[in-house]
Amino acid sequence: MNLISDITLIQQIIAICKAQNLKHIVISPGSRNAPLILSFSNDSFFKCYSIVDERCAAFFAMGIAQQTKKPVAIVCTSGSALLNYYPAISEAFYSDIPLVVFSADRPKEFIDIGDGQTIRQEHVFKNHICFEANLKNAKEYTKTLFQENELLVKEAICVSKNEQGPVHVNIPLYEPLYNTTQKDIETLPILENTTIIDNFEIENSFYELWNSCSKKIILVGVLPPNDIEKEVLDNLLSDPSILLLTETTSNLHHNKLIPNIDMLVAELSDEEKIALQPQLLLTFGGLIVSKKIKTFLRAFQPQKHIHVSDKTAYDTFGCLTTHYKVKPNTFLTKLVITKSLITSKYQEYWLNFHKDLKAGHDRYISEIPYSDFTIFHQIIKRLKKPLHLQLSNSSTIRYTQLFQLPKVVEVFCNRGTSGIDGSTSTAIGAATIQNKQTLLITGDLSFFYDSNALWNNYIPNDFKIIVINNSGGGIFRILPGDKEANYFETFLETAHGLKANCLAKMYSFEYLEGKERNFEEQLDLFFKIKNKCILEIHTHRRINDVILLKYFKKIRQ
Repeated sequence: MNLISDITLIQQIIAICKAQNLKHIVISPGSRNAPLILSFSNDSFFKCYSIVDERCAAFFAMGIAQQTKKPVAIVCTSGSALLNYYPAISEAFYSDIPLVVFSADRPKEFIDIGDGQTIRQEHVFKNHICFEANLKNAKEYTKTLFQENELLVKEAICVSKNEQGPVHVNIPLYEPLYNTTQKDIETLPILENTTIIDNFEIENSFYELWNSCSKKIILVGVLPPNDIEKEVLDNLLSDPSILLLTETTSNLHHNKLIPNIDMLVAELSDEEKIALQPQLLLTFGGLIVSKKIKTFLRAFQPQKHIHVSDKTAYDTFGCLTTHYKVKPNTFLTKLVITKSLITSKYQEYWLNFHKDLKAGHDRYISEIPYSDFTIFHQIIKRLKKPLHLQLSNSSTIRYTQLFQLPKVVEVFCNRGTSGIDGSTSTAIGAATIQNKQTLLITGDLSFFYDSNALWNNYIPNDFKIIVINNSGGGIFRILPGDKEANYFETFLETAHGLKANCLAKMYSFEYLEGKERNFEEQLDLFFKIKNKCILEIHTHRRINDVILLKYFKKIRQ
């Protein structure tokens, strides 16, 4: 028997979590959540993590759930602590990642009377969760309350598991909070409402449409590694009318797909855009990084847009016609049974077109001076062994999109809301359960913004970080706007002179510093080091945007 809170409501929650096999519990300190803390941490069934900063804790938990695809619990005290979860909750909501929030709260009669650490916690995440349970409590805990709360907690965990998204369980608790017992409690049988959606048929009308189109684009967004079987991909790309466009985060590899979308569409003439315009667009996977392909498909829309997903279908291009609510691999397995009956040069033409652009890409890199662009080229050249790669948002993911990563590298990035706020925390959470080495590539603003991510005891010894420090928000120099305006450097680019060396020392990371004269040597040394390490590479703030903006025109010449 394990030591557990003497509060019946807490005993229920612990028992249900065990019955639902919810093992990973990320805890932030507090007093109101003490009954949850002592109950989870005293039970060897659970793997508990202590993360002080709630924002980091939620992203850390999200990194675990991102990899396991199973719900991970986050536990916090009452008041503003809960609000710090919101960035990760919104990211998990749009990235289909299962999180279970257990928030301790004051009893209802203590809200809005001036008591400390109290806010209106009910419905606080209502726009970005799949389910919420505001539990009831009383000093006399009746059988009715027991049954009502039992059903709510069970449903919350089941919804998170089945819908792959965040849920919120708010728990009002009376004092005393620290009393314990060794009493066990029975729970009702767990009923999971899983829906089998793989038994479906594609209508004949779809096949008629499919076989009548000589120009078909399949566009793939965020996708876990190995989500599409190789045989399915081979069969699909044997159709000459299909052009498969992927992104870094798609984790798909084939010699007949185009992994550099921005390279392909950036400088097309109007005639070329018309030639590329698909009659049919098929999409699957998560959200798309490339703004250029969104702009193109919104202006040159297909006649039909079909999205395949067992969850949501977003009308990203303003022309969505059909949503098949099924897993993409299942859909594609059925689809490739019937091959296109028409002849087409569509795939062949655009693959050759991309091949010429790739030659221009290689030529351009050989000509440009030291910059962010050359740094990414040199990093990706060195990614040769199996690796779990996490990318931060803004410039980092966009630069990486311009390169083809090797098949042995699996890629993840927080693209649900595309914020910079939790990239390091997510990467560390993912690394804790990885059997591969994890590398995080991040920009300076993202790294310093989430520096509390390093404040924990769970970072694997071989975890590595590359910080590309261009002394500000380099993305803003690429975007439209007056770079010489008096507000630009301070309020948009947020120029700074910070370095990561003190953080590395504080959190016991080895530290390397790369500059123009020695960055390749430092990169080689970085990949040889066995211990956790931060490599900070400095680039020139005022040159990176010029080099990148010239890139798309130069590769056509």
